[in-house]
Amino acid sequence: MAERLVPGDSAPDFSLQDSTGRTVGLKDFKGRSTVVYFYPAAATPGCTKQACDFRDSLASLSAAGYDVVGISPDPVAKLATFAENEGLTFPLLSDPDHKVAEAYAAWGEKKNYGKTYDGLIRSTVVVGPDGKVALAQYNVRATGHVAKLRRDLKLDL
Repeated sequence: MAERLVPGDSAPDFSLQDSTGRTVGLKDFKGRSTVVYFYPAAATPGCTKQACDFRDSLASLSAAGYDVVGISPDPVAKLATFAENEGLTFPLLSDPDHKVAEAYAAWGEKKNYGKTYDGLIRSTVVVGPDGKVALAQYNVRATGHVAKLRRDLKLDL
């Protein structure tokens, strides 16, 4: 597993398909701050709550200069259904081989009900306009995460 990213690190580049089949890369957001969040599975309760929180904060985040991108190991078709069902208008990217999640240290050992396995670690990395990590948060909670992120970015002052 890659070392966790810290502010000042260069954000790993990526290029993945979104829910419409279009290829989206980190370079597409150059010059703006980008919230890259990793979630385990589309259409599950926690991931739906988190995605809807981002959806509901999208206008204010955008006005503050932040774009939002969600990344999961789900296939494009599942992301398309998730985006349509929840009215999600920001890119949802498919990382089926979890290479991008690994590069961002969002893939690794997890424990659940006494079992240990490798999986996606709910994480958020804010990439600055210069391509450097501005903020990296790992093992975040789905509920309340967007509000905490807004506070950490000093957007609710």
